[in-house]
Amino acid sequence: MKFATRAIHEGQEPDLRTGAVNVPVYLSTTFKQDGVGNFRDDFEYSRTGNPSRRSLEATIAGLESGRHGVCFASGSAATAAVLDLLEPGDHLLTTIDVYGGTYRLFSDVYGKYGIDFEFLDTADAEVILSKVEPKTRMIWVESPTNPLLNIHDIARLARGKGDRALLVVDNTFATPCFQRPLELGADIVVHSTTKYLAGHSDVVGGAAVTSDRALAEKITFYQNAAGGVPSPFDCYLIQRGIKTLPVRMQRHHENAVSIAEFLRGHPGVGRVLFPGLADHPGHAIAEHQMSGWPGIVSFVIDGGRPAVDRFFERVELFTLAESLGGVESLTCYPFTMTHGTIPVPEKLRIGITEDLIRLSVGLEDVEDLIAELERALG
Repeated sequence: MKFATRAIHEGQEPDLRTGAVNVPVYLSTTFKQDGVGNFRDDFEYSRTGNPSRRSLEATIAGLESGRHGVCFASGSAATAAVLDLLEPGDHLLTTIDVYGGTYRLFSDVYGKYGIDFEFLDTADAEVILSKVEPKTRMIWVESPTNPLLNIHDIARLARGKGDRALLVVDNTFATPCFQRPLELGADIVVHSTTKYLAGHSDVVGGAAVTSDRALAEKITFYQNAAGGVPSPFDCYLIQRGIKTLPVRMQRHHENAVSIAEFLRGHPGVGRVLFPGLADHPGHAIAEHQMSGWPGIVSFVIDGGRPAVDRFFERVELFTLAESLGGVESLTCYPFTMTHGTIPVPEKLRIGITEDLIRLSVGLEDVEDLIAELERALG
């Protein structure tokens, strides 16, 4: 099946008992056993397994070309589950421009357990691979990154990482609609399903996908033991959002391209960060491993912090708020919002500066969005 067909049907077969076309929301916390240890379809307790969650996990795994999907109550919970694969003394390579919440988990939570986290200020695969050492057990990248939209060569990292290291790719921005890291050689894909997969800013969730059964069993064990699972209704909302993912991503793509081109030509804008522009340093790699551009556009505004404040005072359709990937357009100030936990010297070193603005371009008429940006930048 093609991608759009799978988004509607993968893991979402009509209910066998009632014929319900949509997967039912199974709110039961516990399930009847036909004798001690004789479970119906392996369901025992809803933290351990739930039919609504199982369906969503099958959907996301199928869209990512993976065999095993494991869903969580948030993207951060999914990240924690994958990090739990590491042991004290292990070395993890990543980049400084990861999502601020991921940085916080690495440095402030798991760092105290004896794991060596090394943050690089590059998207060059050769530089990253040159830092691999015998104790390196994981390479963690976002592509595109948040908020600088740097591009990582996933296939090159997969080929060069060696057998002992796992390559983990956060695919939240691109979604499996535009990029499938497992097909490029990654070992694990993680998502904040809060964003594009759900797509309506009304549910928080996360997921990890792999084709390695042993890894899936370890991640699933952590899911059950730690208990950070999504509710059945959360699973329903995310799965409902996925049904329209291909249509939404195409509109996000079109709107973002138009806005990036508008911003690049505006005299009040210093620099536009968008992999769909031919002058983006990662454009060639992105064209090879992606089939479209998500709706994230970052730019540097002339005039520093005073200009930033005036911009946020003037925008209305672009709501100033955390998060991204919903149908509505949002704007964000990474310096104090999404990446506020990263030390200032580190932020400045990589380009998360006080004049950087991130847009999550929604599905509104792009003419209205451009007219608003013109007013806000005027």
